[in-house]
Amino acid sequence: MKPYISLADRGLLERTVKAVETRGITAELVETRLDALRKLKKLIPPGSAVMTGASATLKEIGFEAELADQNQVWNYLKPRIFTEKDPAKQLELRRQAILADYFVGSVQAVAETGEIVAASGSGSQLAPYVYSSAHIIWIVGGQKIVPDLEAAIRRVREYCVPKVAEMAREMGRPELGALGKILIFEREMPYTSRSIHLIIVNEELGF
Repeated sequence: MKPYISLADRGLLERTVKAVETRGITAELVETRLDALRKLKKLIPPGSAVMTGASATLKEIGFEAELADQNQVWNYLKPRIFTEKDPAKQLELRRQAILADYFVGSVQAVAETGEIVAASGSGSQLAPYVYSSAHIIWIVGGQKIVPDLEAAIRRVREYCVPKVAEMAREMGRPELGALGKILIFEREMPYTSRSIHLIIVNEELGF
């Protein structure tokens, strides 16, 4: 069994779902990436403002293709950001996007004990995760389950950071491969009136 990239067994996935749910997060296990996409589409009402973080997982389940479809039913904020050429205006649009009704992405590790760990260079997706978006949806491949919080942070440092650094070098943008911030998500407090939804997929997705 290869560390950090091997799919956890079903029993472990089910136990992790239960542990996450004790932390104020709605969690569920689905079998395939297609199931994850179907569930995701049902969770986001038509007309909602939607923003996504950079995520190989969202591409692999087909959600990015759904968002690129001219007939999609949401107010997807990212295209306007990337078409804006003025750096100051683009930065303002990025800041506004952290208030999206629904922020969709993935995380780098989920502990069997229920903690969730997300890492970022800029931190742009962490602000919505922490507080600013009313609805967060995470799609996570089953290979990202680790025994505990310590192992989750090791997964970020020993596997995810080198992987991103390698990809950044191949793009000719090595500066994009640096780790900037790590978020440890312990629990969602009920008084925030937000919804956090974790969908664990019984497949290897993302990295």
